[in-house]
Amino acid sequence: MTLKCGIVGLPNVGKSTLFNALTASAAAEAANYPFCTIEPNTGIVSVPDERLEKLAELAGSAEIISAYIEFVDIAGLVKGASKGEGLGNKFLSHIREVDAIIHVVRCFDDQNVTHVHGKVDPLYDADIIETELIIADLESVEKRLANAQKRLKTGDKSQKEQVELLEEVQSLLIKGEPARKLVNAENKKAFDLLQLLTSKPILYVCNVLEDQANNGNEYTKLVAEKCAKENADYIIISSKIEAEISLLETKEEKKEFLSSLDLSETGLSKIIKAAYKLLDLNSFFTIGPKEAHAWTFKEGTLAPGAAGIIHTDFEKGFIRAEVISYNDYINAGTEAKVKEIGKMRLEGKEYKMQDGDVVHFRFNV
Repeated sequence: MTLKCGIVGLPNVGKSTLFNALTASAAAEAANYPFCTIEPNTGIVSVPDERLEKLAELAGSAEIISAYIEFVDIAGLVKGASKGEGLGNKFLSHIREVDAIIHVVRCFDDQNVTHVHGKVDPLYDADIIETELIIADLESVEKRLANAQKRLKTGDKSQKEQVELLEEVQSLLIKGEPARKLVNAENKKAFDLLQLLTSKPILYVCNVLEDQANNGNEYTKLVAEKCAKENADYIIISSKIEAEISLLETKEEKKEFLSSLDLSETGLSKIIKAAYKLLDLNSFFTIGPKEAHAWTFKEGTLAPGAAGIIHTDFEKGFIRAEVISYNDYINAGTEAKVKEIGKMRLEGKEYKMQDGDVVHFRFNV
């Protein structure tokens, strides 16, 4: 499975600069005026995972195949987007297609970069976009609710739960609060069917100047307070730093550059880790002499389902999974040694996959 994240934000907050840096490309034109991004640019990048590299080295794998994440640079929204202002309707439809929203907010002062509202205020900016998404959702919910209520009145009792859920969502949206506040493990599938914009998990990305990437500033403190109230996540990065890192060719150069800024990891790494956490995603590995491969799976996935991520035939004919934990593999040094010390486990159809599992699936088609 490939994770798809939509990068949103008001014009001139650094969205396209960040997108270019994350995908190490110039596909999105970063310009100092609104709507330089009209069609959503997409870029697929590999997920950095040191575990995969260590496993590949131990196994002597000829090729390393990382998991991937897709970023979609969605053009800047403006006030009134839900009513079609700017290029609102098109942008809102693009947001519906992503798994998670990466909301870039401007947390820096720079007289050379204009602000669409003439002042830097990350909370005001965030509220503008959230309000537009809420208005769009409210319109969608009201239409669905009217149809469900009609069916319920005609005797279709299967609509009762749908009506109750929609009424609850409608009440929340009217208060100006996002639908994600109601999403839980029990109703997640029902919300997925509704395709609401504000039910999608969100990560706030505070874009700061280079010398503030480590500790943030007064603006990022405001975003932190907002996230604490909403049970949301945020990270602090500098899109300019990320742009510079994307131009460096080797890992050594990148590490040296980060070290000079007292940073331990890139913004890309921060975003991917946060996105995985938001969506309850983990990785398992298949390791061999030909290739070392990372695969992404949802928390709670059973072994047959994980096998199906590789190939549907693996799931259909699943027999068992030979599982080694990442730490056991690293400590032993080789798969043969793991088997020798009895650390390889045979797991059946009810086994819940764990992050870092090294797996061989046995199947029969």
